[in-house]
Amino acid sequence: MKKIAIVNQRYGAEVNGGSEQYAKMLAEHLSEHYEVTILTTTAKDYDTWDNYYPVGVEMNPQFKIIRFPVAKTRNIRRFRVINKLRRMLGRCLDSAWVRQQGPYAPELTAYIREQRETYDGFLFVTYLYYPVVCGLPDVADKAILIPTAHDEPYIYFPIYKKIFTNNKGIVYLTEEEKNFVESLFMNQDIPNEVVGAGIEIPEEYQDDNNIQQAIVKYSVHKPYVIYAGRIDVGKNCDEMFQYFEKYKENNPDSELELVLIGQSMIAIPERTDIHYLGFVPEKDKYALLAGAKCLWMPSRYESLSIALLEGMGLGVPGIVNGRCEVLKGHCEKSGGAVYYTNYEEFEECVDKTVKCSPDQYNKMSVCARKYVEENYHWDIVMDKLQGLIERI
Repeated sequence: MKKIAIVNQRYGAEVNGGSEQYAKMLAEHLSEHYEVTILTTTAKDYDTWDNYYPVGVEMNPQFKIIRFPVAKTRNIRRFRVINKLRRMLGRCLDSAWVRQQGPYAPELTAYIREQRETYDGFLFVTYLYYPVVCGLPDVADKAILIPTAHDEPYIYFPIYKKIFTNNKGIVYLTEEEKNFVESLFMNQDIPNEVVGAGIEIPEEYQDDNNIQQAIVKYSVHKPYVIYAGRIDVGKNCDEMFQYFEKYKENNPDSELELVLIGQSMIAIPERTDIHYLGFVPEKDKYALLAGAKCLWMPSRYESLSIALLEGMGLGVPGIVNGRCEVLKGHCEKSGGAVYYTNYEEFEECVDKTVKCSPDQYNKMSVCARKYVEENYHWDIVMDKLQGLIERI
């Protein structure tokens, strides 16, 4: 059986992040066909990269995890200084910037270099971080990059060009991501596939009794809009709070509530109509998603958005930031989500989902579910991914 290593910056039950979740799902499904090892760090939180998990090997029934220590945790103040200097002085500080961005784990990249012959292939998930920037070049001839890229300032740093142009294959999550990357790096000659992700939601999590139990358990009241993911400025959650508060001011009779699931990195307004739940069990997460009127994805920078697709897979329409081409693409292709680019358009989106007639809502719900069923099944994903792995 061929040996595949998946390289990602964090891994663990307490880790909250899209690419980390994607790496976990890849490992689970690839392990049916390959001997899979996840190579990662001991960090749990991305803001400091503090060592949290034990160093060494962890086994589960499907694959192996090897964690390496973070040699230098991130000092936010120092990182901001480096960030500012990088903008002023340019590429001469790229290497220093990447080390400060982290997680700085030289033992991980040394292992990749020294054990390159142990593995038949390496999958590097997310272009941005130190393990990929400093690990991929040493195994470029057997490396597949899964960049989870979007149009953000960092991707224009020259140090990233070698990552996107010197590998054996690239896995994109959407056509929008592929078009953006190829227009920026002119790397169309590298073998690639638009793979996406598989969305699987157990039927029992969609039961009406489970939904009602979760609503009572967390003291939530219908109607509510839900956000699932890291609660952070980088996800545009500050604007989300501003829009929600403005909407309630403009619509004083509205009973709409906002439910938040995930790790919070910023202050959350203290309001009776905003419920911050933190991490919740999978059963409760899906029940709360299924009970929502719509799922809100305010981020400007997404390469796929598993949370949105999970909601749509449950028949819950989405309200998304139209300044993100990937999210906008989900709306235009599915008919099961709507997008906004300013507050006025956001309020119109609420009218189209929360205030619409039952027939209109059901139509959006059917379109949302159909879009996920037809495009985001693991059978489709694995056929494409295995084909690329075997081809290269």
